[in-house]
Amino acid sequence: MIGAIAGDIIGSVYEWNNIKTTAFELFVSRSTFTDDTVLTTAVADSILKKIDYAAALKAYGRRYPHAGYGGMFMKWILSEKSQPYNSFGNGSAMRVSPVGFAFDSIEDVLYEAKRSAVVTHNHPEGIKGAEAIAAAIFFARKNHDKNEIKKYIIDNFDYNLDQTLEEIRPFYRFDVSCQGSVPQAIIAFLESDNFEDAIRKAVSIGGDSDTIACITGGIAQAYYNGVPPAIVAKVREILPDELMEVVDRFNESMDIQL
Repeated sequence: MIGAIAGDIIGSVYEWNNIKTTAFELFVSRSTFTDDTVLTTAVADSILKKIDYAAALKAYGRRYPHAGYGGMFMKWILSEKSQPYNSFGNGSAMRVSPVGFAFDSIEDVLYEAKRSAVVTHNHPEGIKGAEAIAAAIFFARKNHDKNEIKKYIIDNFDYNLDQTLEEIRPFYRFDVSCQGSVPQAIIAFLESDNFEDAIRKAVSIGGDSDTIACITGGIAQAYYNGVPPAIVAKVREILPDELMEVVDRFNESMDIQL
């Protein structure tokens, strides 16, 4: 899942300052982690400790209250109740990468992806986005090729993956829905040549740059068998120790090589 976190940190600078090119500095002084990283780590910790997804998400959200959550999610974090609010936002997809790495059958991956989503994002599109990304990560780490991954996603989730980035980029605008950002993030992965290239392509789409790059980064880590050491080193510099400790425990537990 460190690939997802790297995507979040790299994309954080460009969320409200979109660029439409792959030529940019990966890390600058303002690069930081956002809610995408916090909640991805929460899902990983939930899996490691076998605790309820909602409880973990709330605990981490309250610990990092200024990470940039959406308004409805912030209300949910602070509420004493844990009822979902029918969201189809891309938050369900950006936090799901640990699920794709942790389970060893597609049935279990889809089941857990849905469980991780429905605590907040119980709209069908919110569930679909989480399931699609977890499935893509699962098949990527099981050494399926890009055509196989693409076909599975199209056949099972009916996303349009036939557009190219060249077609998407000029007209793409900020869209926090799963249906308006998950396919674009997958396409950035499909067109990539390596992990760094995947992140650069994801950010170059524009829109919700940190989340799109976070989603792309999880798939790219699985497909390219890791994250470049220089990028991992920068993530370690930026991430608080307690979050990095969860990442390291997750990687060790799942035998994930960086």
